[in-house]
Amino acid sequence: MLNDKIAHFYDRSTQVWLDTWGEHMHHGYYGEGPSGKDHRQAQLDLVNVMLEWGSVQQASRILDAGCGVGGSSRYLAEKLQAKHVLGCTLSTVQAERGTAYNREAALSNIVKTEARDMMSLRPEDGPFDLVWSMESAEHIEDKAQMLQLFYDLLAPGGKLLMATWCHRETPPPLTSKDEQILSRIRHLYHLPPLAPLSRLRQDAEKAGFTGLQTDDWSAQVAPFWQAVIQSALKLKSLSGLLKAGLPTIRGALAMRHMTRGFKQGTICFGVLQAQKPV
Repeated sequence: MLNDKIAHFYDRSTQVWLDTWGEHMHHGYYGEGPSGKDHRQAQLDLVNVMLEWGSVQQASRILDAGCGVGGSSRYLAEKLQAKHVLGCTLSTVQAERGTAYNREAALSNIVKTEARDMMSLRPEDGPFDLVWSMESAEHIEDKAQMLQLFYDLLAPGGKLLMATWCHRETPPPLTSKDEQILSRIRHLYHLPPLAPLSRLRQDAEKAGFTGLQTDDWSAQVAPFWQAVIQSALKLKSLSGLLKAGLPTIRGALAMRHMTRGFKQGTICFGVLQAQKPV
């Protein structure tokens, strides 16, 4: 089962990521042109730029759908003055680490990090003022069902902010080189087929969302993968990879495919914002 493979992958690889990059398990935002920006700062900048782009300044109840170890959950809780944040991850290791980090940050009464399939959520788990989906939607096979669920979980007037891996728009049709890169990335990261951003927008419209906006931030985040590769070559990271086992090593090897995918325009970093009508 795909979810079991995803959970196993993150159970084994999370410690490597924490040792190398810290609590935020997503791209960094580098802006336009060359950047000497610190990579952990770039990750925080991605969160802040997303919030600014979505005009979100406050949210009382937040769902962090696919939360990793809850880096975004804790950051959003404090920045947006939330009273309740629910983070869901398939990985029990990530949920345990996230719960510990919540406790260390004195946020246990606000932030909950659970080992739970976000697709198992029901409207009674909400309503939420903000659904935050940071690089997790690519793991969901039925994107239309996911977006309908997010709509149902939101309170009237609530906001969805999503960043996700996509493949480029078609036409022209995907080439054999495109398909080869996508196939390797999907296999190594345990992903269902990726979708173009325009299809996610259509699915969001069908779910009932309004105020839809989308954008392609591939150029702004592309330097991230080269930074990850350089980090992975450090002695501590290499040791961690060996301890984590073969699936994690294979995942690390997929980094070069991500770099190629961005370079040739096959992979896109799509962002979407939408609102549930009042």
